[in-house]
Amino acid sequence: MAAIGRFQKGDEIFHAKVVDGEVFRLYGDVFGSPSFDKKPMKLKGVRTLTPVAPTKIIAVGLNYADHAAESNLPVPTEPVLFGKWTSAICGPNDDVEIPRNSKKTDWEVELGVVIGKEAKYVSEADALDYVAGYCVINDVSEREWQLEHGTQWDKGKGFDTFGPIGPWLVTKDEIADPQQLSMWLEVDGHRYQNGSTKTMVFGVAELVSYLSKVMSLQPGDVISTGTPPGVGMGVKPAPVYLKVGQTMRLGIQGLGEQQQRTVDAK
Repeated sequence: MAAIGRFQKGDEIFHAKVVDGEVFRLYGDVFGSPSFDKKPMKLKGVRTLTPVAPTKIIAVGLNYADHAAESNLPVPTEPVLFGKWTSAICGPNDDVEIPRNSKKTDWEVELGVVIGKEAKYVSEADALDYVAGYCVINDVSEREWQLEHGTQWDKGKGFDTFGPIGPWLVTKDEIADPQQLSMWLEVDGHRYQNGSTKTMVFGVAELVSYLSKVMSLQPGDVISTGTPPGVGMGVKPAPVYLKVGQTMRLGIQGLGEQQQRTVDAK
């Protein structure tokens, strides 16, 4: 189909198709057979939201062998799963809050997989039939709360604004192979991450199938599939973490770009 965005103008929230920078309003179910205006909208006063509003975000840890190595952790034999709370979700260009007293807030560019129809006990061979499309995610992480306050990663992954998603849901027909996408992330113009989905340990189809065996996946749910090397925690000789007043830019081939400014937590 195309790149689909979700927008807000005043109190109204709506989906639209994005073609060559022009926006055509969508009518109907974004996961069904929607129709579109024939004339583009004017974007003055319009804010870009997350392309979907998921009931849950399931994230996958250490899903790139080279990222596991920089983290000094073994490559997992089964997917490492954790959740990101829906209160962490924010738009692709919204500010990211540095939590109070945080000294170890980090970045992670990730491929997001958006579910298009209910998936339960699906085979790996059929798994991509349940995918609506793909998006960019920044899995912002506070490493002290993730790794130094017990064994539950969720605590360090779920702060408010730690889940920028978008800008677009790019439908799967536009992406020939989700395992051949380049991805990158910069902080203040310095490129820290420069990877590819081809180095995933568990690919998209395998993850959808695996997850559907332990939970039902609903339309709009998002799987955040892990990050390549180059996170701040892995910088040598000493880790580098985010500070207030910095700018993150990140993108994935064919899926668009995000940009966030870091601010003090409210």
